[in-house]
Amino acid sequence: MGLTVLAQITYPLVGGGVRSGLTVATVVLGFAAAVTHAAVTRGVRPAAVVVVVTAGGGLVVEAVGTATGVPFGEYTYASSLGPAVLGVPWVIPLAWTMMAWPAWLVAGRLASAGWLRVLVSGWALASWDLFLDPQMVDAGHWTWATTDPALPGVPGIPLSNYAGWLLVAVVMSGLLQLLHVDADARHDAPMLGFYLWTYASSVLAHAAFFGLPASAAWGGLGMGLVAIPLAVTLYRDARHARAPRPTRLASTR
Repeated sequence: MGLTVLAQITYPLVGGGVRSGLTVATVVLGFAAAVTHAAVTRGVRPAAVVVVVTAGGGLVVEAVGTATGVPFGEYTYASSLGPAVLGVPWVIPLAWTMMAWPAWLVAGRLASAGWLRVLVSGWALASWDLFLDPQMVDAGHWTWATTDPALPGVPGIPLSNYAGWLLVAVVMSGLLQLLHVDADARHDAPMLGFYLWTYASSVLAHAAFFGLPASAAWGGLGMGLVAIPLAVTLYRDARHARAPRPTRLASTR
């Protein structure tokens, strides 16, 4: 995870083919970190379920999307992200896993009740695309055939894309719920921290480095609906853990 963050920090400081290479490296590292975390803390079987649901599911929906325009709208990938499988760069399904696993764990911290967790997880994942799509379109990694209607200040990406992301993210989260992926939160600090880092660094990068202030604002609002409550929850838990506990006085006769 540390290497993933380092690659993200380096990304705005380089350009051209090096930046494209860092995009791929970031996703591969983030995928490896997410799957390793799932395997170490939950076991190999739950980790395999996560990969099948998120990476496998991501490949299916992206292949359908590029072929039919459903559910995101009509779009085309460039060759800058490497070889493609079924018309989808091989790294794209890994990106779904990279953020789907942290989003699932974040939702477990905020909403432990069954299907409420599914909805929170779906939003936690889908709202990330408020940063991702503007950044990747601006970098030329994919283009949209139809771009209207779009979010104010974020041209080039149709609203149908965000609606499709939310639908797919909720379905993925629902499958993780149905397949009983463990919600144990004792060892989830790295993934929770990565989610908060992704949020804060994306706001900063879009506003200060990429020249995309509107996506900084939209992403800051959308992803912030999850990231900010998460930060508050973790802060309160940390304060509670540090608070001195009252001692029980021994009774005397």
